[in-house]
Amino acid sequence: MAKIIKNIALIGASANKSKYGNIILNDLLNKGYNVFPVHPALEIIDGCKVSKTPEEIPEEVDLFVFVIPPDVGLEVTKRLYNKGYRKFWYQPGAESNEILEFLKNDTSVKFSTISCIMVNTSEAGDLIF
Repeated sequence: MAKIIKNIALIGASANKSKYGNIILNDLLNKGYNVFPVHPALEIIDGCKVSKTPEEIPEEVDLFVFVIPPDVGLEVTKRLYNKGYRKFWYQPGAESNEILEFLKNDTSVKFSTISCIMVNTSEAGDLIF
């Protein structure tokens, strides 16, 4: 069932302004989304409290956006899938054939591997996924 996306976890958030993990964070925040950055070694990024793992996020998450290497992304995807999450977005370069193989057989899973989340959002509430 399609749902308006409000709460987005950004796995691979970065404090480095030149990295997509930071560019995407600020883009989504500026559009009004509730963004929950995830990074194992940081506590705050641009004023946002950072969770060490996706499982530590204090809110219900509508969508997990991945900006991490595919091999790590597959491990995280499996953990989240086993917790019942079914909406995943892999930024270009974060996807892999292994991730696709893992997700493709469950029709309740929605995922994107072909486009950038920044291109597909203009303001909070317009992303139905």
